[in-house]
Amino acid sequence: MEILQSAQEELLYNKLLQQITKDFTLANVELKISEGIEPTQLKAVLREKIYFLLLEKFQEYLNLLYVVDIPEKQMKKIHSVDAVDAATEVCFLILKREWQKVWFKNKYNS
Repeated sequence: MEILQSAQEELLYNKLLQQITKDFTLANVELKISEGIEPTQLKAVLREKIYFLLLEKFQEYLNLLYVVDIPEKQMKKIHSVDAVDAATEVCFLILKREWQKVWFKNKYNS
């Protein structure tokens, strides 16, 4: 995934992990990711958590989208009927938004 590759290339991958952890904590959604987690593992863990929230804890899922700040417009563009595909698309949107936050903070705090 290009987002995670960019984060690693710009040496901001750990900050991305911290931002993801922070937002999941703010949304009261437990997410266990270790500091040295590989990008492919991170993507899988996120997708699995989103899938679970979609099917089992929809209110927490909506709260997470609010905390992460995913625009409603982008959510409406998801036309997946399958929960697995929807979780994959939402995972991408969350990673994209979290990367934007990290990138902007890094760029404008320097």
